[in-house]
Amino acid sequence: MTHTTNQAFSKFLEDITATDYQKGTLIPARKRTVDERLSEKFPSTSDMPYSKGILMGSASKGTIIRPVDDVDVLAVFDNVKNAWSKYAYDSKSFIYRIRDAYDGISIQQVGTRGQAVRVFYDGGGHVDVAPVFSRGGDVYHLPDGTGGWLLTAPPIANAWYAEKNKALGYHLGPVVRLLKAWNRAHSKHFRSFHLETVAAVTFGSLGSNYRDALQKFFEWSPSHLNISDPGGYGGDLSAYLTWTSRQSLIQALSTAADRAKKANEAEARGDHAEAKRLWKIILGDSFPTS
Repeated sequence: MTHTTNQAFSKFLEDITATDYQKGTLIPARKRTVDERLSEKFPSTSDMPYSKGILMGSASKGTIIRPVDDVDVLAVFDNVKNAWSKYAYDSKSFIYRIRDAYDGISIQQVGTRGQAVRVFYDGGGHVDVAPVFSRGGDVYHLPDGTGGWLLTAPPIANAWYAEKNKALGYHLGPVVRLLKAWNRAHSKHFRSFHLETVAAVTFGSLGSNYRDALQKFFEWSPSHLNISDPGGYGGDLSAYLTWTSRQSLIQALSTAADRAKKANEAEARGDHAEAKRLWKIILGDSFPTS
């Protein structure tokens, strides 16, 4: 069977979307291993009891794409015994203590400046554990990698994204997953959180024609790169981009916009082979062209 461009898009979206098993079993199991490990190492009798884990990032928003290899968990520690005062001026010791709880397991420190602990699994994939103290109101103190702290509010950002997705008829999630496939195929210019947020503010409305939506994103998003953290504490989410990397990103978006426009024009005149050829360049080698 030869797929139309629309059918090829549907097949590709299905192929990159996390399966029911991954969403319902694998990802919760990865989070559960964090809860179990840290509850064991930091029980209620500890001077710094483990409170709870909060799934965050792409896995919590439903924008994660296959292969599912990176799950982010916010690990919240209780200040019931005033542990915060011990680490208020020494977040490095705090994160080293979390790292030591994984002694004997393959780990490394990760994050912009080493604010999380990455735990690797023998079967592949990893979990990034970001240890925090609660400030209240879904706002958390996160080690800044230099010994100090910064504030972060992933639950607030997640709620903001969920409202945007709802307002856009739940079409934002599929579009973001497709954009992540493009980003993965073209040097990963965007960080995931930045890409999700830019997509959420780029569109005032969305329908089910995701080919058209991608073209519009590629054309419109350069005007929305400087976007603030919807959680309220992360500042400008594009701050990681240097002048050079910003120009590379804008060029990549321009190139994708041109190809998407030509692909949509080819589809409109009934040339599905050419449209799919161009979308394969845009979205990566796994895009079906037959």
